[in-house]
Amino acid sequence: MTRWRAAALAFLVAGCAAQQEPAPPTSDTGTVTGGVTEPRNRARVHTDLATAYYERGAMGVALQELRAATDADASYAPAYGLYGLVYQQLKENAFAQDNFERGLRLAPNDPDINHNYGRFLCQNGRPDEGIKHLMTAVRNPLYQAPWRSYSAAGVCSLQQNNVKDAENFFQLALKSDPDEPAALLKLGEIRYQQGNNDEARRLVTRHNKLVSPSAESLWLALRIERRLGERVAEQSYANQLRRRFPGSPQYQALQKGQYE
Repeated sequence: MTRWRAAALAFLVAGCAAQQEPAPPTSDTGTVTGGVTEPRNRARVHTDLATAYYERGAMGVALQELRAATDADASYAPAYGLYGLVYQQLKENAFAQDNFERGLRLAPNDPDINHNYGRFLCQNGRPDEGIKHLMTAVRNPLYQAPWRSYSAAGVCSLQQNNVKDAENFFQLALKSDPDEPAALLKLGEIRYQQGNNDEARRLVTRHNKLVSPSAESLWLALRIERRLGERVAEQSYANQLRRRFPGSPQYQALQKGQYE
């Protein structure tokens, strides 16, 4: 990131942090901090700012920044990819799809847009198309996070009850990054279902050390220890599940004794 882009981002995100609901700009003057006026650079800066607001949950401000980005340069593909994510978050799926597809018409091999559109399709009942886009992302030699697309393809395969492909995708994710949390957890679940309890324990333990345990990961760990006859460890996970996720379906299953 150039010095002027960093300054612009730091200034405006600081403003976001200082207010619960930051006031979006009412119009785009055609300039940004530092006086840069070249259209592609303006589009890039506004998209960077939209990303920061999106990550903070300020969707309205993110949309304002994206409008400014596409007003500056209507051919800037990353802006449409982010539009897709924002509309997906707002549950405006038709708008999300339109923007993902527009971004891909401009940049068919963009790995981030392919990844996000692939996940969108998987989450909306189109797993075959979703996996196709996820693998397009992986094939891009400039893609810096192939493990996340492999993991997403594994989750998508599980939605189809295709355990064999899911297992392969999760193994590819862990080959690319041995500490990919989603792949560790999901492959742990597969190993548990296969009766490979020691491997399942290794995977879920690794997951819980890398990220804050979820209800899903605690429930898997609890059931593994129960199957292995480790009652002290089982009770420890039960206590954590009760304390941290008392309203979860996993804790309700524990109360009912429904372990499988």
